Amino acid sequence: MTIHPAIAPGNVAVITGGANGIGLAVGTKLAALGMKVAVADCDGEQLALAREQLGSAAIAVEVDVASRASVAEFAARVAEDLGPVSLLMNNAAVGGGGDILSDPAGWDRLLAVNLHGVIHGLQQFLPAMIESDRPGIVVNTGSKQGITQPPGNTAYNVAKSGVRAVTEGLAHTLREKVGDRITAHLLIPGFTYTGMMARYFKEKPAAAWTSEQVADTMLEGIAAREFYLWCLDNETTWEVDAKRVLWNAQDITERRPALSRWHADWKEAFAAYIAGA
Repeated sequence: MTIHPAIAPGNVAVITGGANGIGLAVGTKLAALGMKVAVADCDGEQLALAREQLGSAAIAVEVDVASRASVAEFAARVAEDLGPVSLLMNNAAVGGGGDILSDPAGWDRLLAVNLHGVIHGLQQFLPAMIESDRPGIVVNTGSKQGITQPPGNTAYNVAKSGVRAVTEGLAHTLREKVGDRITAHLLIPGFTYTGMMARYFKEKPAAAWTSEQVADTMLEGIAAREFYLWCLDNETTWEVDAKRVLWNAQDITERRPALSRWHADWKEAFAAYIAGA
């Protein structure tokens, strides 16, 4: 079965944050389908390893997605070396940041990479995709944290909330401009063992998915023309995830305190809701 007209042998896929983790897993699967893959990352050593894994049709370029100029240079390199882009995946991200009272420099760097990096990718690659008559795909990597807002790392939540808003707006813009020729998708990983997680866990926790499982879910969702490419993990069912999303939204409609799921006065009510009581 054809996943999407944009995913075809000889077509070009661009993946930021593509030297390891989810980005590399997606790139490996696209390369196996015959696509020419261009990966960008800030880790030169990992890029060299990724280039070997992706094969001779791939290029690996050191890029700082927080810099509009760096992304512009990358876009020019891809156009010159590989040709027009059919699939764009804005996946680069960093951790850290912390709560609102944390180091401002951490906030600046996280927002620059996780949010502005997505915007830079869209602004540098998407105009040419729109002007062409070719089918295309845009995938931006979000997070469940950008939807349910768990406390503890507000900077990351803010960035991923922004990615969600950007991608939802993008889907409407593309629909108005090119119909369904170019589709936009928001990838929403669950607990996934990536390079970022490896800093905290020496081995993959049993509860975590692999990056390859996320990549498979992404491609399955694109084939089904789903916008929200929702991923599970090995400890959370779709039913529980759905209830968490609804509870979070109902904080507004039920006039509850913000983030009531983690509020001491609402702890028992939330547990009963999840249990179906």
